[in-house]
Amino acid sequence: MRLLIPLLLLALLGPAVAADYRVGERLTPRKTTPALNYREIEWDELIPKGWDPMAAFKGLNMSRLKDSDPKAIEALERMKAAWAEAPVEPSLDGKRVKLAGFVVPLERKGDAVLELLLVPYFGACIHTPPPPANQIVHVVLKTPAEGMKMMDAFWVSGTLSLQHGDSSLGIYGYRMTGDRLDAYGLPKGVK
Repeated sequence: MRLLIPLLLLALLGPAVAADYRVGERLTPRKTTPALNYREIEWDELIPKGWDPMAAFKGLNMSRLKDSDPKAIEALERMKAAWAEAPVEPSLDGKRVKLAGFVVPLERKGDAVLELLLVPYFGACIHTPPPPANQIVHVVLKTPAEGMKMMDAFWVSGTLSLQHGDSSLGIYGYRMTGDRLDAYGLPKGVK
């Protein structure tokens, strides 16, 4: 039931969202207009060097496990715990950055979104287990955004802080004061 509600919500959001991206798909790097006083970063920069998100699966042959296998359930629980505590990159604290990702609105006032999660791939936190905490950014917008839908692709510019927290949809390792929100661009395949 917990997965059914998000799937239904995504289906109701309109065909443009589902038609543009597949679950698990990441945005492709694009040339953008430089954002004044913001450094454009990619998701991998949020992960400290040397941290392995798959460490919980070392020595486990995943191809031999079925979903109901106790070893698979145990591995999933280990992964969730490790990802919830995923380390963040300390050099990004207080930095003004621009990052592209998919939005998961958290708080609305009418049609305006006040807070959101920014995630690196389509379907994160609603179709699939949440990414590691160091791959989820909790964004508090300075100016509410109208007309935003679940899993829309945006560039978000603002100041990052190393703030660990738990939303109803995933544990995040970063928080951003969102100064600016720009549509990512034309849907893939459109020129």
